[in-house]
Amino acid sequence: MPRIVVDVMPKPEILDPQGKAIVGALPRLGFTAFSGVRQGKRFELTVDGPVTDDVLEQARTAAATMLSNPVIEDVVNVEVLADESTETVEAN
Repeated sequence: MPRIVVDVMPKPEILDPQGKAIVGALPRLGFTAFSGVRQGKRFELTVDGPVTDDVLEQARTAAATMLSNPVIEDVVNVEVLADESTETVEAN
């Protein structure tokens, strides 16, 4: 079954305490190449049937109104997962 992936991130001006905790822990674990982390959310919406333009529009609307809090978060990506691998097809 096809899936649509929605990625949501905190707006840049919003404090991200989870990201700060992660970036603080990385050097202690030996990961020294990173100076910042922002943690977001990923949703996978399973579709019964083909992914049409109408289905993508419904996913975008759900992302903007239900899957994210528009006051503090941005929907940064809505895409169709091409198959069970990590390949994706852009649908923004």
